[in-house]
Parts: sequence; C-alpha cells; structure tokens
Amino acid sequence: MALLWASTSCSSPNPALAATGAFPAIAYATTPSTTGALVVEVRTSPQPPSVGTNEAQLLVTRATDGTAVDDLTVSVEPWMPSMGHGTSTPTVTPEGGGTYLVTDLYLYMQGVWILRTTISGPMSDSAAPQLEIQ
Repeated sequence: MALLWASTSCSSPNPALAATGAFPAIAYATTPSTTGALVVEVRTSPQPPSVGTNEAQLLVTRATDGTAVDDLTVSVEPWMPSMGHGTSTPTVTPEGGGTYLVTDLYLYMQGVWILRTTISGPMSDSAAPQLEIQ
C-alpha cells in the first residue's frame, strides 16, 4: 500500500497528458510577438507546467487574421528573470499547421520562467511567453 501511495503522490497533476505528450485545447499562455505581427500560444504537458522536464506546443499565427505560420525556424531559451539565468536549450521541431513542438524543456525550480522565443525564416520576430512553475 505504501508503495502505491509513493508512486501516485509524485505524479504530475494530469499523468495522462504527461505520459502521451497530448496537449490541452486551451492555451496556458498567449503572447503577442515583439513586432505585434504574430501571436504565440503555448500549451504544456503537463499543464500547468511543473518543476522538471516538460513539453510545450507553440502555435504561431498571424495577428491580423489568425492564420497559422509555417516554415519558420523557432528557437527557445528558458530564462528565469528573478535568478538572472536560464537552463539547457530545448529541442524545437516544426509539426505543420503553425505548430512547433518543444521537447526537453527543463524547468528546474519554482517561479516565473520566460520562454525567450526567436523566430526566423520568411519573417523575423521574437516573443517571450511566461510560465509560472508552482
């Protein structure tokens, strides 16, 4: 019985999402790009994100009409402003339909993290979605 309790008490808030890499329909954060030309929606697995390794799904759309933007090179630098440093660089993979998968997103402590997002390719821009880790 104690072993069962230990295995379930340390799990994510929604183990099904974390185990499958599925993302919820509702975005965790929505942020305009620096130029205002794009909007970046962030969904996380688990959602809300937690201390440890997470995944994120970025949906990049045009601010003017909401159409998805493909063929971009997207990079993400997790940054903790209160501590003045970041963490390891995650992998970003384009999935089509304006969606970019961020894997190995390691957020190793509680607090506010900024995903410093750089966008290049047919257009250049940046965004800084914010995550609150409890």
